[in-house]
Amino acid sequence: MLRHCRSSPLTPHLSPFRMLRWLTIFLLLAPLNVAAQFNVDRLIINGRSALYYEDYVLAIQHFNRAISAKPYLYEPWFYRGVAKYYLDDFYGAEQDCSEAINLNPYINNMYELRGLCRIRQQKYEEAIQDYDIAIHNDSSAQNFWFNRMLCRYELKQYDQAQLDLDTIIQHWSKNARAYSIKAQIYMLKKDTTQAATWLNKALEIDPYDAEGWMTAANISLARAQWGDAERQLSEAIRLRPKMVSNYVNRALVRLNTNNLRGAMADYDLAIEIDPNNFLAHYNRGLLRVQVGDDNRAIEDFDFILQMEPGNLMATFNRAVLHHKTGNLRAAITDYTTVINQYPNFWVGLKNRAECYRRLGMVNQAEMDEFRIFKAQMDKHVGIQPRWTAAQRRATRKKSEIDMSKYNQIVVADEETVEHEFKYDSPYRGRVQDREVGNEYQPMYLLAYSKYNNVVRAYLAFDSTVDAFNQKGKPRHTVYLTCNPAQLDEKTSKAYFSLVDSLAANIDATLDMTDTKYLLMQRAVAYTSLQNLDDAVADLNTILSIDSTDMLAYWQRGVCLSMRIPVVAQGTDIHMMQERVIDNFSKAIVLAPKNAYLYYNRANVYAARGEYQKAIDDYSKAIECNSNLPEAFFNRGLSYGNMGDKQHAVQDLSAAGQLGVYGAYNLIKQYSK
Repeated sequence: MLRHCRSSPLTPHLSPFRMLRWLTIFLLLAPLNVAAQFNVDRLIINGRSALYYEDYVLAIQHFNRAISAKPYLYEPWFYRGVAKYYLDDFYGAEQDCSEAINLNPYINNMYELRGLCRIRQQKYEEAIQDYDIAIHNDSSAQNFWFNRMLCRYELKQYDQAQLDLDTIIQHWSKNARAYSIKAQIYMLKKDTTQAATWLNKALEIDPYDAEGWMTAANISLARAQWGDAERQLSEAIRLRPKMVSNYVNRALVRLNTNNLRGAMADYDLAIEIDPNNFLAHYNRGLLRVQVGDDNRAIEDFDFILQMEPGNLMATFNRAVLHHKTGNLRAAITDYTTVINQYPNFWVGLKNRAECYRRLGMVNQAEMDEFRIFKAQMDKHVGIQPRWTAAQRRATRKKSEIDMSKYNQIVVADEETVEHEFKYDSPYRGRVQDREVGNEYQPMYLLAYSKYNNVVRAYLAFDSTVDAFNQKGKPRHTVYLTCNPAQLDEKTSKAYFSLVDSLAANIDATLDMTDTKYLLMQRAVAYTSLQNLDDAVADLNTILSIDSTDMLAYWQRGVCLSMRIPVVAQGTDIHMMQERVIDNFSKAIVLAPKNAYLYYNRANVYAARGEYQKAIDDYSKAIECNSNLPEAFFNRGLSYGNMGDKQHAVQDLSAAGQLGVYGAYNLIKQYSK
């Protein structure tokens, strides 16, 4: 019948072939544009993807939707707990884990995470209960034994902790931290000989164990072996540079060796890491007094008294400083605060009397002097001499209140080593807390956020992306990046809104070119939202419209690679990687001078352990763009994995120069 129909002058004639093509495109688009209906499995996968790539706020939003749709599923409760844990919401994470356990009490990972959440809230007894259940269900998990032991250690249940340590050492003899914690327990029992024996075993197994070096330093401090203590603390600081107590202890060591400049630098670093650290502020204030930096010493004691308004030691030290700098009324106020608590504190009476006389308040001065005379104090009291060697070594415990020790360095009431509880999470963990390891820099993809590697301003540019921005006129500029910003709640809601708006436009658009541009925008938004399946579906539709769209192959390859660690099982990984390589290879045929495509394909080869192929592609990427820092970094890692440390160091050096600062840590490792 079609051949008898006459075309309207306003309607172009469609051949059967074109009608079939339109029908195919319609069928591809139709499933994407049905009324909103949450697929809970898809929401969970999207949330897990966001977890893996550390977008924790976005992950929580996905799991919130899954829980609203099906609150009886344990998985979204548990995964939301994981996201909250990494956002330091330990109470919320504990509640979510408890709900997940109520729904399914047979998953050990949930007891492990709830135990960790309770540990972070210092609920050690309850955490032990969780680890008891986990160990009963699976006694082969080292983390469960280790964390239960640390809980018992924190509760000072040292005998039970030793039993757990014996089990750990029996089954996992290469666990250096178990040996070092045994040493710490012997230290607490004042048995430094046994402590040193166990510690030597720990450092023999793992010379890169920061806790081992910290324990060794504590032994050296107890023996007043200052040179050994400084060397050990320096090694601990190198391995764990964010541990404040190491700087405070090294400053104490340097005071004992008369290295005042080094001690001051350590206190400065400790305060830079932890601005509220009591010991660092207090002792830096005392040290500033000794070097004559009185005004800045007052700032330290001001800070201490904001933290602890009733600290009389700090009050008296500040009084002495106000006295020296001529702020006599402030000095009298502080002296009076101390004297009201200690009426016979003759140093305070003598100093206050002097302040009164300088202000012309003779009666008050004579009253203080008479009290001193009655006590038959030495006439030279009140003069604060510079530290002698013996005074410099003198210390007092933080909780010790003895006004005669007002100018002594303060040490912690009990020397402890800060322990890290083990959690080998499959969900990556906070990248800001991870030490630099042999991790490849990620792929370049299309996103709505600019490239940023913190150190260097660099605009990743490609002419095809620029042409898309010029012709497609997207609502938000599309950029190239390999480090997209994590989404906060406001931004993720904006992206969800953008997806809905684009869907309405796609439904209303008949022009294929416009549809293609809109689909690409939505695919980019889906990628940012970790909704990788829907992103791939949009990119599939684009390629059905235009099989020569290089950007679609590029973005689809990235999305498929991002799905691998989230959904791949066993042997599926190799097949999925082949699909990723195929997409990048097709894109390279269309854009043979694009450095980012070679770089991305090289990442897949590196993930497969095909390092020579990876090096070849990284080299092509560098040939196309000699300022691509990630290509140098990843090629350096590939050389390192092949045992070629010379070329590895050369590439890592170039990467560090171009702004990938983690390269220098690896250079140090390779140099050793």
